[in-house]
Amino acid sequence: MARSALYLWSMVVCGLVACRSAPPAPATRAEPVVTSVYTPLSGAGCSLVRHDREADESTQRCPGVAGYAILVQDADARMSVTLVAPDGREQPLNYWSVITRSFSRLGEHAEWRVRNGAPVALIVPVIASEDPDTDVEYLAVARVGAAACVTDRIAQGPSAGENARRAADSSAERTCLGDMD
Repeated sequence: MARSALYLWSMVVCGLVACRSAPPAPATRAEPVVTSVYTPLSGAGCSLVRHDREADESTQRCPGVAGYAILVQDADARMSVTLVAPDGREQPLNYWSVITRSFSRLGEHAEWRVRNGAPVALIVPVIASEDPDTDVEYLAVARVGAAACVTDRIAQGPSAGENARRAADSSAERTCLGDMD
């Protein structure tokens, strides 16, 4: 009996020593969560800023997030947006030269990708009349911040929304799209 008690005691001591000598687990740093916030691109939440009946052009100001706003521009049956930063600085995204040169309209809502309360990207559906019989939908992905620009044009498909969010979440490291040729 004394022999088994000694054995048990040695196991307890070895277990305690082993636990104390093991290095602590490395601290992991959790990445900030990116969430989506949706704002309207037309309707009662937006206000008319400018309307030129002769040229059939208009601009509406729609709400954004964290002090940002969106100017929705309609000119010659083509639509685009300009980001308005909290300091009033305007950053045109020029969908008519970066996403499609065809007649176009925007979807109903903008999707803002927000990290720690600050917008990092914007996803806007752009519906283009590139074919007389059917419309083509793109998701225009733009980074938000000091160097706002369109970084991706994603054609509608089964995983377009997921692909657009992935591109938006890494938009700070992506290059700006140039004008279509």
